[in-house]
Order: sequence, then C-alpha cells, then structure tokens
Amino acid sequence: MKYLLLIYGNEEKWGSLPADELTQIIADQDAWNAKYQQTGELLGAYGLGDAVTAKLIRRENGLPAVTDGPYLETKEYVGSLYVLDCESPERAREIAADMPMADRDPVELWPILHESSPDL
Repeated sequence: MKYLLLIYGNEEKWGSLPADELTQIIADQDAWNAKYQQTGELLGAYGLGDAVTAKLIRRENGLPAVTDGPYLETKEYVGSLYVLDCESPERAREIAADMPMADRDPVELWPILHESSPDL
C-alpha cells in the first residue's frame, strides 16, 4: 500500500538554525532518502518552495483566478512530501518514525486510498 508522509515547515524555525546545523539536517535527510530508495519503499521525495511562493488557483466565471497562498493563515506549511510503498501500515509507521527530524517535529502519515493510472 502507498502512503504519503508530510513534513511541515516554519520560516521562523528554519531561519533560526545555524548554517552548519541546517547542512547536517539536509545530509541526514539525504541519507534517509537513499536508504529507503534502495529498499524500494521510497517512491518519491519532494521539497516544496517557501510559503510565499505558493499560489491558490480557483476558477471564477470560467477563468483562472490566482491569489497568493497558502490557503490557511498559519505559521506552518507543508514543506516536504514523500511517497512510500510499504507492505504494511506498521512498516510505514516504522519508516516515518525513522525520519531524521521526527525527534524534533511530527511527521504526518496518510494512507493513499486511490491512485489514477499514469496513462490518463
């Protein structure tokens, strides 16, 4: 079964980290990515742009209406997402708990219940 892992960002927190600590965090995450890519359980890892780069797209009168995002007024935003393919929910939880930042920030784990064919 496939799962989505979500990591939330916070500009204030990330901006306050010393450069050497941020470098180590990135290296630890790269190692985690490589570890689970090698097992075949990590299908994709994606870091998102800062919240100020997010846009909301709606359709009004048949035309796109674009506004600044993110949608919720909050300090935290989705910073990274990962797609796993695991044999069991327990294995997905184990991998999520192994995320380098899980001792500092929570990791959301969502089962993916539907997947469209990539041929669509």
